[in-house]
Amino acid sequence: SSGGSSSSGSSSAGPSDAGPSEAAQLEALQVMDFRVGKIVSCERHPEADSLYVEQIDVGESEPRTIVSGLVKYVPIEQMQDRMVVVLANLKPRNMRKIKSFGMVMAASNEEHTVVEPIAPPAGAVPGERIFFADTEQQPAAVPNAVEKKKLWEIAAPGMRTDAQGVAGWKGKAMQTSAGPVTAPSLADARIA
Repeated sequence: SSGGSSSSGSSSAGPSDAGPSEAAQLEALQVMDFRVGKIVSCERHPEADSLYVEQIDVGESEPRTIVSGLVKYVPIEQMQDRMVVVLANLKPRNMRKIKSFGMVMAASNEEHTVVEPIAPPAGAVPGERIFFADTEQQPAAVPNAVEKKKLWEIAAPGMRTDAQGVAGWKGKAMQTSAGPVTAPSLADARIA
């Protein structure tokens, strides 16, 4: 909404200690396309021991292929048919020769020894876009814009679970029409 925000003036050329303003972070968050997903199949990546290749129903005509580094943390049986949160408007990336069309969101402890996919509540429908309490959702940014403007990198630092394990951004809960998104075993944890 502020004029000239699309141009990068000389003031933003150098790294700033403060980082993006809270308004800029919120603006980035509002155009991220978080969706309820259901893993319909999951297998080990043929060329990478630490990666799963999942087919995830995010409400589109076909499931999306998404590659996730969760092998060390979640047994493959627990991945099958699991409800997850997918960040759906990232630019597709090749991960060891398999193109990944999004990211499964997970909470982790500070040491990154415990990692758990955040979970939509029972009754959430694959494809539903997730919103954040008390924020106004904007149309999802196109993947090229997300990449170019580093929107996810701007929004991501505010993503955490609270003391009850509810996922959110700076205390604003991630919500579906069926209730909040949670990380059942990881309270006060970062989300990425």
